Amino acid sequence: MPTIAPTRLLLGALLVVAASAGLASSVGLGAETKKPAAKRARASAPFRLPAAVRDAPDGSTLAVAPIDRTTRDSVRAAAARIDALLAQRQARDGVAPPPSLTDSQFLRRAYLDLGGRIPTHDEANAFLASTDPDKRGSLVDSLLESPDWVSRFYNVWADTLRLTERPQRNLWSEAYLDWVKRSIAANRPYDQWVHEMLTADGKVWENPAVGYQLRDQGMPLPYVDNTVRVFLGTQIGCAQCHDHPFDSWTQHQFYELAAFTAGTRSGTGGKPEKPVRKEMRKEARADTTDATAKNVRALIAESRKRANQNGTKVNNAFTQFLQANGTIVNFRDRELKLPHDYQYDDAKPEEAVAPHVLWGEVPDDARGLDGRAQFAAWLTARDNPQFARTIANRMWKLCFGVGLVEPIDDFRPDNPPSHPELMDHLAAEMLRLDFDLREFVRVVVSTEAWQRRAIPYDPTTGETFSFAAPSLRRQSAEQLWDSILTLVAHDPWAYERPTGAAFAAAANLDLSGKNPGWDAAHAAFERYEASFSPRKTRPQTQRRYGYKGQLLARASELPTPLPLGHFLRQFGQGDRETIDGNRTVATVPQILAMFNGPITHAMLERGSTVIDELAEHDPRQAVDVIFLSVLSRLPDEEDRRLALEEIRGATDRHTGCGNVLWALLNTREFLFIQ
Repeated sequence: MPTIAPTRLLLGALLVVAASAGLASSVGLGAETKKPAAKRARASAPFRLPAAVRDAPDGSTLAVAPIDRTTRDSVRAAAARIDALLAQRQARDGVAPPPSLTDSQFLRRAYLDLGGRIPTHDEANAFLASTDPDKRGSLVDSLLESPDWVSRFYNVWADTLRLTERPQRNLWSEAYLDWVKRSIAANRPYDQWVHEMLTADGKVWENPAVGYQLRDQGMPLPYVDNTVRVFLGTQIGCAQCHDHPFDSWTQHQFYELAAFTAGTRSGTGGKPEKPVRKEMRKEARADTTDATAKNVRALIAESRKRANQNGTKVNNAFTQFLQANGTIVNFRDRELKLPHDYQYDDAKPEEAVAPHVLWGEVPDDARGLDGRAQFAAWLTARDNPQFARTIANRMWKLCFGVGLVEPIDDFRPDNPPSHPELMDHLAAEMLRLDFDLREFVRVVVSTEAWQRRAIPYDPTTGETFSFAAPSLRRQSAEQLWDSILTLVAHDPWAYERPTGAAFAAAANLDLSGKNPGWDAAHAAFERYEASFSPRKTRPQTQRRYGYKGQLLARASELPTPLPLGHFLRQFGQGDRETIDGNRTVATVPQILAMFNGPITHAMLERGSTVIDELAEHDPRQAVDVIFLSVLSRLPDEEDRRLALEEIRGATDRHTGCGNVLWALLNTREFLFIQ
């Protein structure tokens, strides 16, 4: 069975590099008997890691809805039905399943796939030492009800929903990002929170779900395209401009669907939302004459007047603060017309289109509602098969690395599921679980298939993946960052994003009634600046939680999007402009970042979790500590020989242990999920 190349082959070569470069020369592992003065000086050197991450966690992380452990038998039964379907297909295709995972391999995969990180030394020790016959099921349950799951699942949705703090200069989405995270923590049914995103009204810090509609503000046609791709797994974007060249969708059908949501408005008091037609622009201008918009325009005008009088520049940050407070989503049914250059025989240019769904019908109980509500009701309906199929396929790929339909947003007749019976079953399972995504994942990871050794798979070969086990995958950028952080920070949650409530309290300015006046509005702006303005708060945050310019926090808590040179971007985190834009393609900068980047140096600093753990153990146990901490397993005889040879041959134990740590971090066994 093909697996990752043996770690020891790479370990030996990397140890030579580490030793020759003196990579761990600054590591301090605690007191030793009769150590030389140089060693004593190193052990007492000042900490370079921030105190916030060296301190023990205070238990204040996000509360997560508990798992119902009484349903474990039904979970096993549901998993067995999936295994039976896979076994039938594999028997027909002559596929031999790979071996089951060892406990250490299961431990590592569970933490990475469900918690987004490797386990700590203590977590690995406890699981491997446990004699509980159901310790695997217990571990899955504990991970799925932990903040680690919320962080992992948030990172997945951040990539799909293109979550970013500033979609536009005058759109501030922090409250929306927090709402997504808290929806995951509360384990809200998927259909409910999707419906809420599609129909929400108000300001983003009063009703954070409006952030979804604001993500494509001013682009009503791309909004429909992106929504159908994400939630229905169907690519209709080409039909915005012409009949689809490779599918059955027509431009007329696209406009019929877009007619449901054409009346979505989000005026900012300045430029109105860019509509589809010239006639709609006139109506949109009329829509921005409410009190909020008038107040925003008046305050911006006053700001410009004062700047002219004082001979200064207009404060653009204040202008954006006002526009953000004037961004209010609401809906009014509005006619949508075909473009002036429409060229097909089924309608005339600039002819109004009646709303119509792509397939099926709008549910009866929604037909009397406005267009946007009808669209949301149709999209999330239980009898809309594509809604359940799409999310089941997404969750299956999250666990197995390959979807039953690939690409996962390209369901069409000539791109059928690789395993049709399984696809139908998983969609039915999603309905049975009432769109409980966490419970769905709980079932999938309880299968025998998920608990087998990974299979190398190259999708470019055109071969159908067997799903006898998950595909062999490199860690995502977020998994890799959070895994290294696990080796660094005693409290990886020392820094968390501001809550939506806290952000709203600082940023909200009521402009819906009487004009508050320039002085009052500017005072509110200054209060926000002091509390949450990135320009003012990020330097303070770096001083408290940073190391060599890197904020030592979980990937889910970091600013988004990050700059191109950041570790996460180097390892493939997307720019949040494209749906599912993360990549795991290998590059030279990744090698350099792992060899000599700030985050790998942080692991070797005095006060990191792994260095502190080594300080508490006898030198003879150091190799076990290192392997458990980095690879979640004990070393075999050859591993131990190579590691001890390095430690004993180094100038001191500190340097030798640091070199072994660094070398293991750069092995394929660490980088990939077996």
